[in-house]
Amino acid sequence: MEYSPPPLFKQGASARAKMLFFALIAVALLMADSRFRALGVMRQAIGTALYPLQIVAMLPRDAFFAVTDYFASLTRLQNDNARMLEQQVLNAQQLQQNAQLLVENTHLRKLLDASDRLQLKTLMSEILYDARDPFSRKITIDRGQSHGIQPGQPVIDDLGVIGQVTRIFPFYSEVTLLTDKDHAIPVQVLRSGVRSVAYGRGQSGVLELRFMASNADIRKGDVLTTSGIDGVYPPGLSVATVISVDTQTSDAFARILCQPIAGVSRHRQVLILLAENSQPTPPAAENSLQPELRSKHPRKDATETTQ
Repeated sequence: MEYSPPPLFKQGASARAKMLFFALIAVALLMADSRFRALGVMRQAIGTALYPLQIVAMLPRDAFFAVTDYFASLTRLQNDNARMLEQQVLNAQQLQQNAQLLVENTHLRKLLDASDRLQLKTLMSEILYDARDPFSRKITIDRGQSHGIQPGQPVIDDLGVIGQVTRIFPFYSEVTLLTDKDHAIPVQVLRSGVRSVAYGRGQSGVLELRFMASNADIRKGDVLTTSGIDGVYPPGLSVATVISVDTQTSDAFARILCQPIAGVSRHRQVLILLAENSQPTPPAAENSLQPELRSKHPRKDATETTQ
């Protein structure tokens, strides 16, 4: 059963007529705007009037995008900051390594120059570690018997004498430094030519010239070099510098202290002089053996005296 309003309420045109009317108006407006641009001003006016409403309608969307961008930017900034800090640490480490390599390169060049000046067969070595005994002054190097190292061979750097090889192993060796309390080296004052023997003083890190007369021609600042009379160290190698001369002592000898010129506290590379030496007898031991030799050969001494 079809429902329709009573005839009393039927007023105006029908719905189809209205739709057709408004459709014709819309087509007319489209044609007028397309050909004559007649609705441009009206469109701009309507757009300007509706712009605040458009902004208010887009506020939730803009707020959501702003919050999302803020947290994304914060996370990205934190990641960038962490990456930059890590890169800064790597750059600082690389810079330190480059500085160390530059120092080692300079030291190696000086060692090569020292080797050329000596005109002797040398072998470059690297210090592995110090001796475990705190009361001795010894180091261990990475060259041994398999590299042609022999006991008694001198060890130097670009400035002067460091010590002497005292114990060898197949692949490493032990070097006794000049400042060891059991080490002695014949020296000569470069200025005056006075010869003496420098003894190590252990942990103090200095050398001492013992049994020197109070009137010996030795001054503060004199440079000591190897004399070469022991047959172990080539003559002319720098050994130490005199730092104090005390003649006001209770005995007849002066108290002379010297500071080694070379050292192992600054660099890791050293030179070994590959001279064919057997194990030498330290000067102190030689002096102690001389009375025994004389007592064993009294006739020979008497004959030499008579002659």
